[in-house]
Amino acid sequence: MTQPGDTADRLDTEATAARALLDGLRRDFTGIVDASANSNADDEHDPEGSTIAFERSQVTAMIDQAERRLREIAAARARLDAGTYGLCEVCGEPIAAARLEARPTARTCVACS
Repeated sequence: MTQPGDTADRLDTEATAARALLDGLRRDFTGIVDASANSNADDEHDPEGSTIAFERSQVTAMIDQAERRLREIAAARARLDAGTYGLCEVCGEPIAAARLEARPTARTCVACS
């Protein structure tokens, strides 16, 4: 079973990776917006316009997902600091080590998922 220090290091590593991804996605979004700012693309009638709108929407969804991941990691780190990490938030029983290895931000055991 992993030790609290190992878990903290893993969560910190995952948070760093998620922040780097988020920074890259935000740069991508800015690039898409900047590239289309001076164009007169009509998203409704221009075949290229729908591509721009799709790309913008797709990157926005990925940004939301990365932000949600950071919140999950922060919550897991708070549980670790509080001494409740690895305990199911529903039934209070320990979460299986294999589940925490696969999904270190898990809040519930498999039975309560």
